[in-house]
Order: sequence, then structure tokens, then C-alpha cells
Amino acid sequence: MKSYTNDVEATEGLRTLYSQLKAEVAKVIVGQDEVVDKILISILCKGHALLIGVPGLAKTLMITTIAKTLGLSFSRIQFTPDLMPSDIIGTEILGEDRQFRYIKGPVFAHIVLADEINRTPPKTQSALLEAMQEREVSVAGQTHSLPDPFFVLATQNPIEQEGTYPLPEAQLDRFMFSIWLDYPSTEEEIEIVKRTTVEKMPEANVITSQEELVMFQNLVRRVPVNDNILKYAVNLTAKTRPGTASVSPVADQYIAWGAGPRSSQYLILGAKCHALLNGKYSPDIEDVHAVSSNVLQHRIVKNYKAEAEGLGSREIIAKML
Repeated sequence: MKSYTNDVEATEGLRTLYSQLKAEVAKVIVGQDEVVDKILISILCKGHALLIGVPGLAKTLMITTIAKTLGLSFSRIQFTPDLMPSDIIGTEILGEDRQFRYIKGPVFAHIVLADEINRTPPKTQSALLEAMQEREVSVAGQTHSLPDPFFVLATQNPIEQEGTYPLPEAQLDRFMFSIWLDYPSTEEEIEIVKRTTVEKMPEANVITSQEELVMFQNLVRRVPVNDNILKYAVNLTAKTRPGTASVSPVADQYIAWGAGPRSSQYLILGAKCHALLNGKYSPDIEDVHAVSSNVLQHRIVKNYKAEAEGLGSREIIAKML
């Protein structure tokens, strides 16, 4: 790992690494530039990310490729209707010596891909709650720490599809970003077909390490923030809360429940990282706006009026902003 004498040098190093990461991912993933941006920002902020899109948009491939470039341990959990909590966090078994031994589940990895997380019932979905917040799991009265760093990168099919279970609000709130994937353009789809219908598929290489990633995560946390930017982020979150003095007219009309304090925290963390990656040493309002939609859209609960008018969370947040 390269050593830096000060935070200014480290910031330049972060921007260089970020460009290399994106170039490496682009060998495998065509387009989806903004999606890759948001996933990498959430990782640098020690946050979890939820990718939402119809099947076939390379959500799983994108996450496995990013995990490979970061040089971290990786685990994939395929969420199905019959998956049990013990299939995620592990379980105790009785050994030949008549003593119970804890067998760790697939959640014990630096990056956990929760594939199609809304295909499993809420009981199993909730097995990730403690892991995502406290970065530890409790089994039979014993607490076991998860690796550092630890990220849950989850994929989700649109909830209108058959055989899906909406994620509980408490779990949605633990994701820093929700990221929507749209269909590729015609040119991008042609390039996808070209790359995936030949004998040898392109592969990404490892270009960083666990130690270097943790160092850059700590760098993001050290970025100073002006008080007026902190106030702006808190007020932006307050605008989503109906029935309060700060509520936006759009939110008062279409939202039943607004975003909680985690929203303000993630707005500032995301703005810090966005600022560093764009050559700034402190975030401004533009940086808060750059991450606001991804932070807010899954933290609001629509009311009947929004449902009746067919408005989605993204449209409501866009109107509000």
C-alpha cells in the first residue's frame, strides 16, 4: 500500500484509484456509469447499497466485478422463499465431543451479495438487520464480529413483480443508497451482445487492497464540513416529513412518512466523498444534491394520493428537489 504524507496527497491518490477502479469495471460492464459511481461512493462511505431493476440488467455481474477489483473476500447469498436465517448467519451444530460448535454463515465476508433480497420472506430478510447496523451477528447468546470492511450489496426486483416481498422500512433505512438500473441504450446493448457472445469474456483485475480501502474510508470521514452545509442536509431531510413545520408542499401532499436521521448522516457522508472525487476538499450544496435522490427515495412512504396518481418515490423526490 502506498503511503501518503498528508490528506491532500491521499486525496489525489483516491482520485487516481477511483479512475482505475472505474476503468477496470468498464472492461466487464458496459455503460451504467452513474450506477458504478454510486456503488463505489457507498463503499468508500462504509455504506450498503440496494440495486433495483428488472432481471437481466447485470446487477449481479456488476457487484461481483466490483468485489474482485477491490481484492476483498466475497460471498453470494441467493435469496429464495425457503431460505432460513441460519442459512445467512450460520448455526450451532453438535460435534462428536458432544459440544456445540458455531459454523459461520456466508455473511462472514467483506462483501456480501444479497441476490434478489426481496424474493425471501421478512423473517429471513431481518437476519441481516444486526449485521448491517452493528457489523456483528448474535447466535445462541454469543456475539460474533464481522470482517472489516463489511458491505451488503443487495439486488432487488421491482416489487410489482410476482413472488416478491417488500423490504421492511427498518431494513431499507440501513441501505445508504437505493440505485435504480434502467435498460441500456441501443448502442450499449449492441456492445453488450458483442462482448458476451465470443469465446473469451473480459475479466477485471484486482487493483487495491483491504488496507488501502480502509485508509481511504477513514480519509472520507476526516473531510471537514461547513455548518451551513450540515444545516442544509438536515433541512432537506426535514422537508420529507409531513405534519412538521419544515415540510415541503410536495411531501405534505404525497408522503405518509418521511426520512429519519440516517438520511441526514448519509447525505453528509455521500457529499464528502463526492466532493473528494471531484477535486474539492469540503462539500457544498451541489455535492449534497448529487447524492440526495439515492439517499431519500427509499426512506419515504407514499400515501394513498401518490398511489392513486401512480407516482413513484423517485418522482416524488424529484418534484420535491
